[in-house]
Amino acid sequence: MKNGKPLDHYSDYLISAFGQTTATGLASLLDGEISHDQVQRSLAGEEQSSADLWRIVKPHVRQIESEEGVAIVDDSIAEKPYTDENDIICWHPLSGDQ
Repeated sequence: MKNGKPLDHYSDYLISAFGQTTATGLASLLDGEISHDQVQRSLAGEEQSSADLWRIVKPHVRQIESEEGVAIVDDSIAEKPYTDENDIICWHPLSGDQ
C-alpha cells in the first residue's frame, strides 16, 4: 500500500465504499499507512477541478456503465460532535422550508 499518492487511495476508497466515508475512515481501514492528515493536506493542496475528478473516475465509470443505471453523487457533510457550525458548515433549509 505504500505506493501511490494519498489522493489516489482516497479516491479509490470513495469509489468503492457503500456507506459514509471519511479521511479518518480510510486511515483506520489502512491501519494508519496513510493518515487522516496526509489526506487532508493532499485535499488542501493544489486546486482540483471537476475535470481532474473526471480523469480519475472515468475509467471506473466506463467499466460499469449501463443504460439501466444511474450515478448518485452526495456532497453532504456528516454531523460530528466536534465540528463547529459556520456559514458553510451548518443546517441549510430545503427550499420551501424557510
